[in-house]
Amino acid sequence: MDGDYDLLHHGDREVGEGLVDLAVNVRLPEPPEWLRQELAACLSGLAAYPDVGCAIEAIAARHGREAADVLPTAGAAEAFTLLATAAGARRVAVVHPQFTEPEAAVRAAGLPVHRVLLDAADGFTLKPDAVPAEADLVFVGNPTNPTSVLHPAETLRRLCAPGRLLVVDEAFLDAVPGEPESLAAHRLPGVAVIRSLTKTWGIAGLRAGYVLAEPDVIARLRAVQPPWSVSTPAAVAMVACSGARALAEAEELARVAERDLGTLVAGLRRLGVEVAGTPRAPFVLVRIPGAARVRESLREAGYAVRRGDTFPGLDGDWLRIAVRSELSGFLAALREHVG
Repeated sequence: MDGDYDLLHHGDREVGEGLVDLAVNVRLPEPPEWLRQELAACLSGLAAYPDVGCAIEAIAARHGREAADVLPTAGAAEAFTLLATAAGARRVAVVHPQFTEPEAAVRAAGLPVHRVLLDAADGFTLKPDAVPAEADLVFVGNPTNPTSVLHPAETLRRLCAPGRLLVVDEAFLDAVPGEPESLAAHRLPGVAVIRSLTKTWGIAGLRAGYVLAEPDVIARLRAVQPPWSVSTPAAVAMVACSGARALAEAEELARVAERDLGTLVAGLRRLGVEVAGTPRAPFVLVRIPGAARVRESLREAGYAVRRGDTFPGLDGDWLRIAVRSELSGFLAALREHVG
């Protein structure tokens, strides 16, 4: 715990037996059949040490990058740790509210953190001038967890500066149709993009992600990455989820999520619930006075939602709600506790 915020609290700690999970931002309850078949087929080869070469090539092709621009990781969390360790930063800025693992990783590396707190009053809009000019390592999510705000690529580019490494966490961007505002396809000086496969494909337990950056940044990260940290099944998943079939399916899943997001937001607003910003990711951030009481009441009604007060910049009146295809029961339960 970091004094005022529990940076290690995540949505999985909210769920429980018999609860409808609206706290974790993993869209599928299990991997699709074609992915399970790929994973099952690799099990007979587990006696050999992992080889991520094919995963690197597949990821590079998927984003139109060179192989030297790609580092597979054991999920985005490992990427944050590697960056905190290898970036050689002295002044770190983290744009909040956002996923707390980047700050936790930086603090674990013994580095101080400057928090750039975005304001709910203007929809958590990112203003580049708010980031200190002296910051040489900057973390920002896009779309941002938990606010669901998608920042314009041009705004992110304005954060680039000589001697600075800008880290853009795009873990949820494949859940937005067309992946707008992405920087993943571009080798930009001083920019590292993090991607995760766990959210769209229901493989959080497998730990599969990657970093896209200039070759010198990738080399520095690889130098501190533990040997074989990416397992054979994770590498197989990276190949499978980077192919044309998977990309087409991900786009369809994103369109379904966008439709369900619209339904959820409309339902919340009919109840008079304040929805933060303009949500674009498959989750929404809401402000409800006395949210802690509401969250406990929802648990009693069978629904788990994510508390917001562990995110820097938020307080006890905020909740994050994951998008699901059928939420009429949840909205009915919520109606009993708001208004």
